[in-house]
Amino acid sequence: MVGPSRPQIVLFGSSIVQMSFGHGGWGAILSEVYARKADIVLRGYYGWNSTRALEVVDQVFPKDAEVQPSLVVVYFGGNDSMAPHPSGLGPHVPLPQYVDNMKNIALHLQSLSDSTRILFLSCPPVDEAKVRQNQSPYLSQVIRTNELCKTYSDACVELCQELGLQVVDLFSTLQRADDWETVSFTDGIHLSAQGSKLVAAEILRVVKEAEWTPSLHWKSMPTEFSEDSPYDLVSADGKNTVNSSEWTYFWEEQWD
Repeated sequence: MVGPSRPQIVLFGSSIVQMSFGHGGWGAILSEVYARKADIVLRGYYGWNSTRALEVVDQVFPKDAEVQPSLVVVYFGGNDSMAPHPSGLGPHVPLPQYVDNMKNIALHLQSLSDSTRILFLSCPPVDEAKVRQNQSPYLSQVIRTNELCKTYSDACVELCQELGLQVVDLFSTLQRADDWETVSFTDGIHLSAQGSKLVAAEILRVVKEAEWTPSLHWKSMPTEFSEDSPYDLVSADGKNTVNSSEWTYFWEEQWD
């Protein structure tokens, strides 16, 4: 690991996590916001469900690791909520098992350290028409409906309330945009840049409002190597230097 050591924020989930650094993704946004404050660590696995995640959660997050994450953002549910395949194969996970899986993932993460915080993202909606339109000739029919998505999203939110965990209700968040089916997704399932902006904003809001000590909101965290230096840019009067360690003017959006 390169130093100095920073707090780690780990993104753990399926394709919406794996792809979160592309298409102006929410993971990339968090990396920009937390630059010089925390390391955003990507642990995303395309096509995974909560059952497969639970099988390896102790390998991704070993209890004996020298450094434990400060925050883990967990997303599973989109694949779990797909309609079951007649063969019994595929990513579908029955709702009670999904809830149990997510609970056990949370319990494992809670056991890592007293200072490890957890934030769940619930199942987002889909553009059903586009999902049907984009059926692959190489895959069996994929059935995703917003009725199923909402059921799994509600179950995730309810579980978080039961366990006292922070949660972002993606099913509601993504529908705040006008023409949300069109603007929130690239293919009816995965997030567009606009969809990712909504997700990032909601994550930042929840982290800001969470009563965590210490706070993990980016404005509350120390900036690495933020001291004044004679090697900084020189001010217009030519007499002083200007500390640029907190500059954010170059961001596409000014995040709160």
